[in-house]
Amino acid sequence: MIVRWGLGALPEVLETLSVRRAMLVSTPRWRDIELPVEQRFYGALPHAETGGVQAALAALDGADGLVALGGGSAIDTAKAVSKAAGLPIVSIPTTYSGAEWTHFYGVRDTAAGVKSAGAGAQVAAIVYEPGLTLGLSPLDTCGTALNALAHCAEALYAPGRTPETDADALGGAALIARWLPRVIEDGHDFEARRSLLEGAMRAGSALRAGMGLGHAMVQALGGELGLPHGPLNAVCLPHALAFNREVAAGALAALGEAMGCDDPADGARALGTLACPMRLRDYDVPQAVLPTLAGKIAGRPAALANPRPASPAQILELLREAW
Repeated sequence: MIVRWGLGALPEVLETLSVRRAMLVSTPRWRDIELPVEQRFYGALPHAETGGVQAALAALDGADGLVALGGGSAIDTAKAVSKAAGLPIVSIPTTYSGAEWTHFYGVRDTAAGVKSAGAGAQVAAIVYEPGLTLGLSPLDTCGTALNALAHCAEALYAPGRTPETDADALGGAALIARWLPRVIEDGHDFEARRSLLEGAMRAGSALRAGMGLGHAMVQALGGELGLPHGPLNAVCLPHALAFNREVAAGALAALGEAMGCDDPADGARALGTLACPMRLRDYDVPQAVLPTLAGKIAGRPAALANPRPASPAQILELLREAW
């Protein structure tokens, strides 16, 4: 993976990848940004909805590469296009989602209420520009930072963990825990934003180890109800960490040490409360759908990879606690 800091590095990155005719995949929010990319698509939709993916594919018009600008939805849209068209992606993340690091992605079928997983995107390079995060709202900042923290936490007990992903997970968690409060206090503090983005970068690298129950809960909620992925991590992560405490004690002790707290579940909850509503009911999740959701969560790959098996009944209990 090629990693560079500063938008000025983009032309060099594209040249290194031999991309001559890139297409930008983004949203209308970034319509006015100056980039050395002539072909542009601003139709990426929340949760990388299938309609946006199909529209992006139709807009390719001879493109030989993709530049994904935005949060996880824009980057996942580009990943789905990359898989279908066989094109390399240069990601410019504007949140702390970490999606820029992995070849797997999720797309949502709105009509069916399902978010399905895909894999095989050609993620080739990342350009980090902290200045693009300065206008991110406290809710989106906190939510996507908790998503990054969930990547750190679950990487420590995921099946694909390695010494390298452990180091990234612990380093990322330390940076997130230290700098997120300062960013929430002053969202235009460039040093704090850059340090938080570095934490998310390391969390994204750790994400390659895999995910666990917390992400399975969030994925199912997002697919079924179209709810924001980031803030739901703030809600679900503490419950998933508490559930795994008895089987991942060593990993969670190391996580707590990195975060500067005794219990990472409590630490994650404290960070989430900086800007996120912390109950599922706050996001208008109907209590009546929880049993159905529990069954769907139990069958998701991230839940099946969790170090402690979770039955639908156990997951329903966690959802009720979170509700």
